[in-house]
Amino acid sequence: MNKFVSLAILVAGLIVLYFGWQERESAAGQISEAITGQPTDNAMWFLIVGAVLTIIGIGGVLTGLKNKS
Repeated sequence: MNKFVSLAILVAGLIVLYFGWQERESAAGQISEAITGQPTDNAMWFLIVGAVLTIIGIGGVLTGLKNKS
C-alpha cells in the first residue's frame, strides 16, 4: 500500500475516532447511556470504524517503512 494512502487512512481513522468520542461524550450521548446503559449507535459506529481505519493505516505505514529498508 502506498505510504501516502496509509497516512491518509490513519488520519481519517483518527478523525473518525475523535468524532465518535465527541458523540459519546455529548449531552445526548450521556443521557442515552444513562438510560440504556449503552452508548448511542452512532457513537459506536464512529468508534468501530475509526479504530479499524486507524489499525489499517498504522499497518500500512509500518509495512511501507519495512519495505523501504
